[in-house]
Amino acid sequence: MKVETYAAIDIGSNAIRMLVANVLTPKEGLTQFHKNALVRVPIRLGQDAFGTGEISKKNYKRLRRAMKAFKHIMKIHKVRHFSACATAALREATNGKQVQESIQKETGIFIDIIDGKKEASLISHTRIFDQITIQKTVLYVDVGGGSTEYSILRNGTCIASKSFKIGTVRLLNKTVAKTIWSEIQKWIESQKLEYSKITVLGSGGNINKLFKIAGVKEGKPLSYVALSALYTKIAGYSYEERMLHFQLNPDRADVILPAATIYLKTLLWAGASKIYVPKIGLSDGMIKEMYYNMHER
Repeated sequence: MKVETYAAIDIGSNAIRMLVANVLTPKEGLTQFHKNALVRVPIRLGQDAFGTGEISKKNYKRLRRAMKAFKHIMKIHKVRHFSACATAALREATNGKQVQESIQKETGIFIDIIDGKKEASLISHTRIFDQITIQKTVLYVDVGGGSTEYSILRNGTCIASKSFKIGTVRLLNKTVAKTIWSEIQKWIESQKLEYSKITVLGSGGNINKLFKIAGVKEGKPLSYVALSALYTKIAGYSYEERMLHFQLNPDRADVILPAATIYLKTLLWAGASKIYVPKIGLSDGMIKEMYYNMHER
């Protein structure tokens, strides 16, 4: 059996994550992807990009330190292949290209600044149906700090996708265009007309945390009623109280409510009464794309 170690760095608008995974390729049977380590760094690049329009010197230095640290961690894990992707924050920052070039020069790590369509494509590599035993039309929603990606999947194949400039950090900064909500509603309802019944799947740190707080068993869905009640409960606490009562990190305690709002509206417009929460994300898709590309070569 061949064992290789891969790493994926996801540079988001609210935080930066590095996933290290072992890929097991037996002589016979299916390839397996095992998560080995996950490191999360709370650098809110979106606060800069959606506020002043550029990445600040302070956050650039933090990003550079994080990349250098990730490089050391990859050496410890003996990572063979890695990739780094950045989403909305670097994509929209006026100095995003400059940050990309400086990071590569100082750390040797090339950051691929991807668009919403590429995000949806990477997510489709995660093979969501490996995690749940349903074969239905699925609306997959990934809520980030700067953008939200929607994908329609049938039998594990992505047949439509759309990225919207709305996310938790944008909502906190009040930089979301007034027309965005109606645009999302229109897109979801158009998909609903084409497919009679849609099952909703959610990903992202916030929905994972909401799922955990709600106490739902793994593999079971979180209902709209339970999510709505949880939103009301969390909203009843102050920012500081949320950290204490729900054991939330400082950079999670403020964005969890905007995220819940997006998921609740998505369920409502999709006509769905529950949301499944498989623990997957962009970094999982990045690792699988790397593996498939390497073996195709």
